[in-house]
Amino acid sequence: MDILSKIRAADLKGCGGAAYPTADKWQAVKDAFGPRKYVICNASEGEPMVFKDGYILKNWPAKVVDGIIVAIDFLKEHGVEVEGYIFINPEYAKKFGRFLANEIQKRNAPISLYVKPEEGGYICGEESAILNTIEGNKSEPRLRPPFPTQKGLWGEPTIINNVETFYHVAKIAEGTYETVRFYSVNGDCKNPGVYKHRADRTIKEIIAITKNWPKFDFFVQVGGGSAGEILNQHQLSATPTGAMSLTLYRTSEWTARELFRHWIGFFLIESCGQCVPCREGTYRLYETINVKNPDWKLFFDLLDDLSETSFCGLGLSVPTAIKSYIKNVLLNAELNIKDADKEKIKNLNFKI
Repeated sequence: MDILSKIRAADLKGCGGAAYPTADKWQAVKDAFGPRKYVICNASEGEPMVFKDGYILKNWPAKVVDGIIVAIDFLKEHGVEVEGYIFINPEYAKKFGRFLANEIQKRNAPISLYVKPEEGGYICGEESAILNTIEGNKSEPRLRPPFPTQKGLWGEPTIINNVETFYHVAKIAEGTYETVRFYSVNGDCKNPGVYKHRADRTIKEIIAITKNWPKFDFFVQVGGGSAGEILNQHQLSATPTGAMSLTLYRTSEWTARELFRHWIGFFLIESCGQCVPCREGTYRLYETINVKNPDWKLFFDLLDDLSETSFCGLGLSVPTAIKSYIKNVLLNAELNIKDADKEKIKNLNFKI
C-alpha cells in the first residue's frame, strides 16, 4: 500500500485547527503542475493556551523530520524538485532548533529551518501568511483562491501541515500509527500539560482522565485560548475540535467584561492591519469594553461586522468565544451567574 493510501486509511486530518483531510491535500499538490514543489511544516504555534506542537518537537524531533521527508518523497517524481521548510517560532527555534537541524543533517534532507520573525506575530502562522513571510513579503494573509496546493511558495504547489500532522505521518509510514491526538490542558486546573489520548475521547473524559476535573463550577474553552468555543460543564460530551486545547475557567472568578477584554486584547495586538474590519473593529471593540457603561448594541454590531467582512480567519474568529460564552454560560438558565452586565446584554435580544 502506498503512503497516500495509508494516510487515507488512517483517516488522518490536519492537526492545526482546520482538520482538512491530509490525503486530499497531498493528492491536490501531487496532481498540480509545477517543476518545483514545496513542503512546509508549520511550527509557529502562536495561539494562547496551545502548546502541544512544542511538546512534540521537544520529545520527537526525529519523527517530525521523518514525516516531512515522507511528504517530500511522495511529491518527487518525473523530475520534480522538492524542498522542505520548517517554519518555526523564535521560542521553539531556541529550544529545539539544534535538535531539528541535527536530525535534518543526519538524513541529508533538503529541509531548511525558517525562524518566524518576532514582529510577525500570531497571524504570521496563517498558511498563506507563511508563504509571504518566507518570500520576503509582508506577513499577511493572501486572497484565496488560488490555494497553496495550486499556487503556494514562489507560486508553486505546496503542502502545508503542522507539527503534529507530520508526526502522525511518520508513524503511519513506519506502521506504528495509533488513532491518538495530543491535548493541551490548562487554565484553572491542578495538572496542566500535554496529554496523548485516543482521538475519540470526549472533552469530559479527557479532563477526568488527566485528573483535572475541578470541584468548583467551571466552563471550558475548546480549540484555542482566543478563538476557541466556550462550553459549560454540562456540555462536554463532544470530542474536542481545532487545535485540541482545553482551557478551564473557574466560573465565579471571571466576569463577562474581564473575559471579553482578555480575548479581544489578543486579537487587537495580533491583527496584521491588512483589512479595515479587523484593524479598526478590534480597536473599537476594545475601546467600547473599557468604559464604565459600554454601548452593548454597538459592541455586538461590531462583532457581526467582523464575522461578515474580515479578510481572514483572525477577524472572523473574534466573535466565537464571546458569543458562545454568552449563550452557554452567562445567559444559561441552569447556571446562577451573577454579573452586573448580564441583564443589559440579555435585554438586547441579539442573535447568537
